[in-house]
Amino acid sequence: MELSTTISIIISLIVGILIGRFLLGMLLKKQEQAAKEKASSILKEAEQQAEHTKKQRMLEAKEKFLALKAEHEKEVNQRNNTISQKENSIRQKEQSINQKLETLNREKQDIDAKNKKLDQLVEVNENKRDEIEQLKAQQIKQLESVAGVTAEEAKEQLVSNLREEARSQAIAQIKDIVDEAKLTASKEAKKVVIQTIQRTATESAIENTVSIFNIENDEIKGRIIGREGRNIRALEAATGVEIIVDDTPEAIILSGFDPVRREIARLSLHRLVTDGRIHPARIEEVVAKTRTQIEDEIVEIGERTAIDLGIHGLHPELIRMVGRMRYRSSYGQNLLQHSREVANFAATMAAELGLNVKLAKRAGLLHDIGKVPDDNPELPHAILGMQLAEKYKEHPEVCNAIGAHHDEIEMTSMISPVVQACDAISGARPGARREVVESYIKRLKDLEALALSYPGVEKTFAIQAGRELRVIVESEKITDVQSEILAADISNRIQTEMTYPGQIKVTVIRETRSVSYAK
Repeated sequence: MELSTTISIIISLIVGILIGRFLLGMLLKKQEQAAKEKASSILKEAEQQAEHTKKQRMLEAKEKFLALKAEHEKEVNQRNNTISQKENSIRQKEQSINQKLETLNREKQDIDAKNKKLDQLVEVNENKRDEIEQLKAQQIKQLESVAGVTAEEAKEQLVSNLREEARSQAIAQIKDIVDEAKLTASKEAKKVVIQTIQRTATESAIENTVSIFNIENDEIKGRIIGREGRNIRALEAATGVEIIVDDTPEAIILSGFDPVRREIARLSLHRLVTDGRIHPARIEEVVAKTRTQIEDEIVEIGERTAIDLGIHGLHPELIRMVGRMRYRSSYGQNLLQHSREVANFAATMAAELGLNVKLAKRAGLLHDIGKVPDDNPELPHAILGMQLAEKYKEHPEVCNAIGAHHDEIEMTSMISPVVQACDAISGARPGARREVVESYIKRLKDLEALALSYPGVEKTFAIQAGRELRVIVESEKITDVQSEILAADISNRIQTEMTYPGQIKVTVIRETRSVSYAK
């Protein structure tokens, strides 16, 4: 019983296995058939897509070929038109030349005919010359008998008349010679000016109102700005220069119309970055030291300029003013460079004219000294410069040349017109000056002076191209309420007294400090 059961179970298993294998084979066949059908459809679709792409590429290539062909035909047509135009022009010129040749031939034939007639007339005249001489002698005898004077007496009268005529002609000729001498003198003067310009090589440079401070990496920008911008605010307040920290790689822009302030800010930044300690107290200390250093450099620049030009005996205050010219500009032209040019021009021109070269060079260097003082009164710079030169015991001819180089006073020395001409030569050449910058700087200076005229105002700085005016007041004299009133008063005065584009922001800064020392 158990054996038969076991056998039946085995048989059942074998039958199940066979049936499973059969079903599995059927399933695999169906999957294989489906895979073949799918592969066939994918292959067919790929072939269709490739055929479509091929047709599209062929169409694009054909269109491009047609476009190139059209462009080539257009160029060929243009060249043919140009060639035909040139051929027509050549034909017209040939026709014109042929017409001129025909005209010249006709004129030559006419001239030949006239020459033949002249030759015939000359032969006739030679034959009649003897007859004319005989007739002339007979006429002279008849005239002597009629006039009652001989030929010699008539000649004497004629000579007397000719003398009078020659005298009048000589007077007219003398006048012509004088006029020609004046013209020659004008030419000689121009020649001297041209030689002076040619012998002095100068650079043409325009002063800018920004300076670039280069840094090694952009991480320093964050240290310069400081926490919540306190470092950069302290630096701007101490120097009066707008410091622009933007996305410019490895560079910080210093903007300000005063070159001295920009130089102080640049050197201060260099010291602070090199030292590494950047905080408001350190910034004020470095700026103060840098300002003192700049004053020393100004004196050094003045002394070096005087030595380079061979000018001796200048008063120390005049030397300092000459050094300050390095940080001043006249219509965008650096004032020291302009003054050096005028000095060299004046020396060259004075040498050509036989004048005192040393005085001319001295007057040329000092002619714009009146533009240097910051607290200048309402006087023209020429008059102010003359007064400064007189104050420091300069030569009278130098003082007159300074005061008269813009015709403010009468010229009393030959050096004065020389300096005036050399000033015009230096300032009038192309690219030397830029009047827009000068008017812009004057507007910023007037803006600062207006705010500085109020009592209790310690310092004023015009920044952001004149769009903001920062006014620093003394905390002991101005209260918080008064600072608000001061800002309003300054704004009203700017609106009524000045002309400016856009709007100007007036910021009054009042800072209280309590300082104590532990001993």
